[in-house]
Amino acid sequence: MSSLRIPLRATARSGPAGRSRRGATGPSGWPFALPFLAFFVLFLVVPIGYGLWMSFTDSSLTGHGDGTFAGLDNYAEALTDPEVWTSLGNTVWFTVLTSVPLVVVALVMALLVHTGMPGQWVWRLSFFAPYLLPVAVVTQVWSLLFQPDLGLFNSMLRAVGIDGIGWLVDDKYAMWSIALLTLWWTVGFNFLLYLAALQAVPDHLYEAAAIDGAGAWRRLWSITLPQLRRTTALIAVLQVLASLKVFDQIYLLTKGGPNNSTKPILEYIYDTGFANYRLGYASAVSYVFFAIVVILSIAQLKIFSRRED
Repeated sequence: MSSLRIPLRATARSGPAGRSRRGATGPSGWPFALPFLAFFVLFLVVPIGYGLWMSFTDSSLTGHGDGTFAGLDNYAEALTDPEVWTSLGNTVWFTVLTSVPLVVVALVMALLVHTGMPGQWVWRLSFFAPYLLPVAVVTQVWSLLFQPDLGLFNSMLRAVGIDGIGWLVDDKYAMWSIALLTLWWTVGFNFLLYLAALQAVPDHLYEAAAIDGAGAWRRLWSITLPQLRRTTALIAVLQVLASLKVFDQIYLLTKGGPNNSTKPILEYIYDTGFANYRLGYASAVSYVFFAIVVILSIAQLKIFSRRED
């Protein structure tokens, strides 16, 4: 009786030529990463390092005292400068006015579109289109709307018997007006993030809740909002950071006025460095602001991570 022999293929070979595939290493990926790393170092790391060194000097655009080491004098002046704290207060006030509405309004808009409103593509386009506009166009259009005599807003108020408001020239209304503009302009980005998150919620959760007799509000509070918790945390962190960095729309509309009631910290840094020519002091103020932003970001992340746990 003949025996059936089945050749066994070696799973691993000894020696350099027969090295196992599991232990083999592929080609290095550094050549592919070097172009990005070069740009990263050249346009981010080097400017950050140079700006940090400049914050300890009396550097100026005029060349007077350029490169003279000043130690911590710039930071000491920044911490005692009342204009720094005033502009920081304006920045925080703008962040408070815009962050919560930009999260809540975006969520409401995404829920309305996701529930199956007729003509969804029209609503999606109208909600997101303002975000695509450049800041120069947005401020030009809204400056016409805010115009005291012929602006649309004051014309509507006068039509119902209310006196016109100095939207951009009154201390009481200037920051509110800029916050309203920012809400209309940037809410589309948060709306898009919420809409993508809503589309990722599993349908079987809603089906099971409907079988159990849960109504629309119960499904919203028990399924939708808990499923959007991570997205809400992400949007909240990004929105606070974006609001703290406000500059463009305020500079184009009011240039920090009236009476510096809308001047944010970034505009103060810009004016100090490029209008007053004090680059060293402006660098120190910018790094103080950078430290504040980092601390707030870490605090936000810790708060949301604890809530998630």
